[in-house]
Amino acid sequence: MTEAFKVTTRPKIVVIGGGSGQPVILRGLKQYDTDLTAVITVADDGGSSGTLRDYLNMVPPGDIRNVMAVLSSLPQEIIDIFQYRFRKEDEMLANHALGNLIIAAMAEKERDIFTGVQTLAKVMDVQGHVYPVADEPLVLHATFSDGTTLSGEAEITAAHKRIDSIWVTPQDDSTNEVAQAPSEVINAILNADVIVLGPGSLFTSVLPNLMVPNVAEALKATRAKVVYIANIMTQKGETDDFSDADHLRAINRHVGDNVVDAVIMNTGVVPEDYIDWKKWNEVSHQVTFDPEEVRQEGAVPVLGDLLELRDDGAFHNGDIVAQLIMQIANSPEI
Repeated sequence: MTEAFKVTTRPKIVVIGGGSGQPVILRGLKQYDTDLTAVITVADDGGSSGTLRDYLNMVPPGDIRNVMAVLSSLPQEIIDIFQYRFRKEDEMLANHALGNLIIAAMAEKERDIFTGVQTLAKVMDVQGHVYPVADEPLVLHATFSDGTTLSGEAEITAAHKRIDSIWVTPQDDSTNEVAQAPSEVINAILNADVIVLGPGSLFTSVLPNLMVPNVAEALKATRAKVVYIANIMTQKGETDDFSDADHLRAINRHVGDNVVDAVIMNTGVVPEDYIDWKKWNEVSHQVTFDPEEVRQEGAVPVLGDLLELRDDGAFHNGDIVAQLIMQIANSPEI
């Protein structure tokens, strides 16, 4: 850690999200002396995670697996085994990641996914806390701008239609109970110094966590600095033509209050001829950069060239984002 980011106390940082963006930020923050907690969406229903979710009635393990892999202090050779994905020719095990199967086994052994994840985190020497946002799989629902609705994260994503609003329900909704986060999740939010939202798919990775009612209430009540990491690219259907401020407005509107205190925004420009649009067919174009509009929404813009160009796509540089998060943690002005 550089002298510029040294803090007198160990900041408690909660990173809420899912998908591929969350591990990138956690990897950057892992370099600092922080008390890290990852709160992870459980509304995914595609791929290996979706198959295990359907067969075993468990929360989807994929995002949990990726976070554990990033925060684990085990040798890389073991992490590579944990992350190994069976080939598509392997019939029954086709496309399953070994770590997903291990998480499923731990959930069954402990008869509770939350306890199973905590036990596995100890075995994997995870540096921080890994909390599924709910003990049960959640179903994501969306209303689109044309008035139609769909249920299921994979179907909503595949529709490529402009989303107006989303909500979540327990997979077993026969009791008419609402989704609830475990007390550990709520206490982490209430006791945090900084809460990080994103980056990731706004309506299918970030907001599903915030639609769990006691999570939304905890966000309103916490004294932590709430930071949103603005996406670099828009997503077809989900956020076409969205600016940084549009993302911010969607978060505040869904939570029911202006909960975001700062927005980390990218100033780097994605070269027009760099993106492989066939490979990254979910992205549309670069998010519009508008710090003044963000200020009008009551949040402080925190600017930086966050761009990392790799694999013919545009991604966040996790190290730079982590530096900015640590600056916010130490700033008396936010």
